[in-house]
Amino acid sequence: MKFSLFVHMERISPRQSQRELYNEFLTLCRIADEGGMHAIWTGEHHGMNFTIAPNPFLNLVDLARRTRNVRLGTGTVVAPFWHPIKLAGEAAMTDHLADGRLELGIARGAYSFEYERLSPGLDAWGAGQRMREIIPAIRQLWEGDYAHAGEFWQFPATTSAPQPLQEPHPPIWVAARDPNSHEFAVAQGCNVQCTPLWQGDDEVRGLMDRFEAACAKHADKPRPKIMLLRHTYVGANEADVEQAAGEISTYYNYFGAWFKNERPIHQGLIQKLTPEEIAANEMFAPRIMRENNVIAEPGEVIERLKRYEAMGYDEYAFWIDSGMSVERKRASLERFISTVMPAFRREAA
Repeated sequence: MKFSLFVHMERISPRQSQRELYNEFLTLCRIADEGGMHAIWTGEHHGMNFTIAPNPFLNLVDLARRTRNVRLGTGTVVAPFWHPIKLAGEAAMTDHLADGRLELGIARGAYSFEYERLSPGLDAWGAGQRMREIIPAIRQLWEGDYAHAGEFWQFPATTSAPQPLQEPHPPIWVAARDPNSHEFAVAQGCNVQCTPLWQGDDEVRGLMDRFEAACAKHADKPRPKIMLLRHTYVGANEADVEQAAGEISTYYNYFGAWFKNERPIHQGLIQKLTPEEIAANEMFAPRIMRENNVIAEPGEVIERLKRYEAMGYDEYAFWIDSGMSVERKRASLERFISTVMPAFRREAA
């Protein structure tokens, strides 16, 4: 199983400048590259200071000049916010500037806050239909001389300019949860990105079951790769682990508030949650966060990840966004690289 870093500029308060946040982002990415991680993933969001990520291609091009070895992935671009020709061209250009290291992850999106602003009237179903239309279209645009007459986009014969450096094209990943998304990804020859979010390992198993069912249904297709994305913290001791569980609890309370899209927003930040509101939300309680996410000392982290590897996951993405200080994020990531990853290298050897 390969290991990668999933990271954004993220904040739940204005206490740090956006420039400071970007410098922190770069620091964590350098640690991942120098520590031998397989890839760095960063996504797309708009108008949200919770996850500052207006165009992942910009970040990846910058990282391409600051890193040497890691693959550079979009985790993910939001399909309905792109035109197929624009997405094909910008992804291909990024592949050139990254010396053929691009991994292209694509999703339907999740936040109604963004749908309201970039595509009023759009819902999750419509966004998913656009994702299903855009993926085969960009592949055909990379091949060239492709005319498209779809439900959402129409254009005469067009060739992506440029075409990708990788042949035949960068790996494409689909963010999938429901069985239909898994089936679409496998049928299209795409890899699968999935996350249980705050849910436990029953959901991790369920996601793999959906993937396996899709592979069985399309047994004539080569088996794609599947990646698991989880909030992760490698603690120095029990007290450190307990602190991290509380911090990630706060993070998920804000994640849930953004998803519900009911609280006032000012300067791209959602109205501050009170300690009472956070404490009352049992779904994201610290003990639930610790039990469900990978928040533990190194030995327990290794044990959890071995189970995921045994389930069949090809890649594990260390989701580091958490609202905690960069010093704590850095210490956790360094412990992951120095104490967790070697256990898997020894097994492979």
